[in-house]
Amino acid sequence: MSEELKYEILFKVKYPSDIRDMSIPELKTLCADIRKYMVDVISKIGGHFGGGLGATELTVALHKVFDTPHDKIIWDTGHQAYPHKILTGRKELLPTIRQLNGISGFLKRSESEYDAFGAGHASTSISAGLGIAIAQRYKEKKSKVISIIGDGAMTGGMAYEAMNNTGVQKADLIVVLNDNNMSIAPNVWQLSNYFNQLIAHPEYNRFKGYVWDLTGKLDNFGDRLRKIAGRLDRGLKAIVTPGMLFEALGFRYFGPINGHSVHHLVNIFEQVKTLNGPILIHILTEKGKGYKPAEKHTQRLHASTPFDKITGEAIKGGASAPSYTSIFGNALSEIADKNDKIIGITAAMPDGTGMDIFQKRHPDRYYDVGIAEEHAVTFAAGLATEGMIPVVAIYSTFIQRAIDQIIHDIALQKLHVVIVLDRGGLVGADGPTHHGSFDLSFLRFIPHIVIAAPKDEAELRNLIYTGVNYREGPFVVRYPRGNALGVEVKEGFEEIAIGKGEELVSGDDVALLAVGSMVDYSLKAAGMLKEEGISSAVYNMRFIKPLDETLLDEIAARFRKVITLEENSIVGGFGSGVTEYFADKKYKCDVLRIGLPDKFIDHGTQKELHELLEIDPKGITKKTIEFVKTS
Repeated sequence: MSEELKYEILFKVKYPSDIRDMSIPELKTLCADIRKYMVDVISKIGGHFGGGLGATELTVALHKVFDTPHDKIIWDTGHQAYPHKILTGRKELLPTIRQLNGISGFLKRSESEYDAFGAGHASTSISAGLGIAIAQRYKEKKSKVISIIGDGAMTGGMAYEAMNNTGVQKADLIVVLNDNNMSIAPNVWQLSNYFNQLIAHPEYNRFKGYVWDLTGKLDNFGDRLRKIAGRLDRGLKAIVTPGMLFEALGFRYFGPINGHSVHHLVNIFEQVKTLNGPILIHILTEKGKGYKPAEKHTQRLHASTPFDKITGEAIKGGASAPSYTSIFGNALSEIADKNDKIIGITAAMPDGTGMDIFQKRHPDRYYDVGIAEEHAVTFAAGLATEGMIPVVAIYSTFIQRAIDQIIHDIALQKLHVVIVLDRGGLVGADGPTHHGSFDLSFLRFIPHIVIAAPKDEAELRNLIYTGVNYREGPFVVRYPRGNALGVEVKEGFEEIAIGKGEELVSGDDVALLAVGSMVDYSLKAAGMLKEEGISSAVYNMRFIKPLDETLLDEIAARFRKVITLEENSIVGGFGSGVTEYFADKKYKCDVLRIGLPDKFIDHGTQKELHELLEIDPKGITKKTIEFVKTS
């Protein structure tokens, strides 16, 4: 059977214009086809999955009613935008999603005119939508602007800042709150509990429908009764609905609505698209809808490696070393067994950061603050003022949101907070929105901060232990995504001297100064260089701040050629710190900095990207040979 014959309607649709004249039954069939196609494709290649299954009817209804791309749809993060990509000319490209030279797993303006705003981080859609809506005020041919935001993203304060400003501006913006009681992990949004209770309280809609039907038959007297009923309605709505919260922010509230009824969604969008001012439509959906294994999965198969279509179970690869994430989670749990001051904090990523391990072992000392990295950091600062030892585990890409809090709330006050950055360096398929490319650069300039990058899992455990026992200010531990190296891990922990590196391999021709993941690559490159007749010394510098100045002095005295290696932007990172130190000391070494180039790096596997950028052992060897041979 050909690919197209497996689906009833899907391959008749290339762009949204192809569905504008479809009937509701046809739209339902299209939704079923989209889900089937997503399962067929993503089961083979992996990708973000559950969010798109839950947003299928929403996506179809939006493109049915609104004149996209003239009308603008802004998706929050983009995890749920796979159906949007399928309907906007990228159906045949879906098998390339998140792969080298394939389409992005998120929204990307350069990829399609239907992607009105690019986003890989949460809570941005209302702010961006407001900006677009205000811009429409200055245009003759105005567009409708629709921002989609999930209940998980509503844990981010930026969403409320945007809503408040939208209400003040009285902007023509439609916000769709896609409420599935899940973000990535089970939601920690307090309002979600309120929303769930709402479903069990039909009194509001029954009251409103009855009074409006009755008073509509009573002419002028009925109008007066409606005004009185409106006041009662608002009071009752405040008790049994979340509407008054949004209406207090200046939005007209509609909902909650069944987000899996394409008929109801089309109707509500047709009604509100003629209205002006801020509008919020609250829809209730189920993440993973329509695919049983996803519906039963604890995280609704938010993101997945290739999996079996029938069972939903991941296709297992060969045995490998444990992940850095799990090593951190287990290490922190062990340390906390003997230290009751340790508090674990995550920002809606317990599984992704290893904090789920800590949660199971120490549930009374675990906090998930939602998608609110700024709050997580300042919350930790408050804990630290009272003698607790907060350990905040956040992806490198997301800590970018809390730079001010690290500077102002932690470092300035020299508070003892341990910040653990998972996914430092290139993360692979999630691409430029998720690469941890900049953390060493934007943390290195902060006074009173210690920044360390372990060379392997054994050193990671010891650096976590060292950070917990450090008392003089913030301590950052940064490590890569993926599996560790499989080195022997001893029981117990050892403190590591702050700001001290180590020589791993002796050499005479060139010194390789590496941090983090680049230490192992440097060791492998040293072996390849030896075959080329080049004797290279390898140093595990370990600390990006403070630098091991004593060791640097020795290296500068011994070597004319020095190479720094890091999986961080070449601008302002570890290599910059070394060259600044050498310049200040007036050392005459030739320094080559190897790291990530000064650009945003696309998606692909980590191995592919390392090879492409020539920061893998082969690339390091090539660059070193060229460097050594120059005069």
